[in-house]
Amino acid sequence: MRIDVFTIFPEMIDAFAGASLLGRARQNGLLDVRAQDLRAQTTDVHRTVDDSPFGGGAGMVLKPEPVFAAVEAVDPPRPLFLLGPGGRRLDQPLARELAAGDGFSLLCGRYEGVDARISDHLVDGELSVGDYVLNGGEVAAMVVLETVGRLVPGVMGNSTSGDDESFSDGLLEYPQYTRPASYRGWDVPEVLRSGDHARVARWRRAQALRRTLDRRPDLIETRGGLSAEDQAVLVEFEDPA
Repeated sequence: MRIDVFTIFPEMIDAFAGASLLGRARQNGLLDVRAQDLRAQTTDVHRTVDDSPFGGGAGMVLKPEPVFAAVEAVDPPRPLFLLGPGGRRLDQPLARELAAGDGFSLLCGRYEGVDARISDHLVDGELSVGDYVLNGGEVAAMVVLETVGRLVPGVMGNSTSGDDESFSDGLLEYPQYTRPASYRGWDVPEVLRSGDHARVARWRRAQALRRTLDRRPDLIETRGGLSAEDQAVLVEFEDPA
């Protein structure tokens, strides 16, 4: 999969994409992450990419000329998303959708935003990582790279690692334990040491449901509430009074 990131800080993107899981995926040829410098297509000695807004106002705006030129010079994979607050919210289903394709591109905004002709005529849409304000799109691009990149086939060593994670089934993930079986008087639940894989699966389902009910009830509402099967497994593993 090829992912192009258009930014005025390509070294920031390269450093992030070259580390850990993403870095190994790049080395193994599974991910082709390309940081494209928006200043590469400027024509003045100062490599200017911004200017003051028409009509006045605080801050600066990314100019259309260098952005259009940078995109057109490399013909990146589409869709090209502008990272901004008005876009589709990045979530696990969208991450899986993007990971199933051949590639996409990201445009990192800066300053007070981008010239509207960029959003109207160059990009294919906007992508948001949340309802908060960042200094620029680079951090948001890293979130997208991490969220999508790890789902590309072959990137995670265990192909099933992403199957039971939070949001995979619209639920938060169940609690995990490892050795020792007892630590400071806190014991690993007996069911996890029982060797009964079917019972372990039901327990994990119950824990995922209970965590989601307690911490993110909105996710339960989005799923249409609890099914009869959900209610049954919650009763089966109901905490003793």
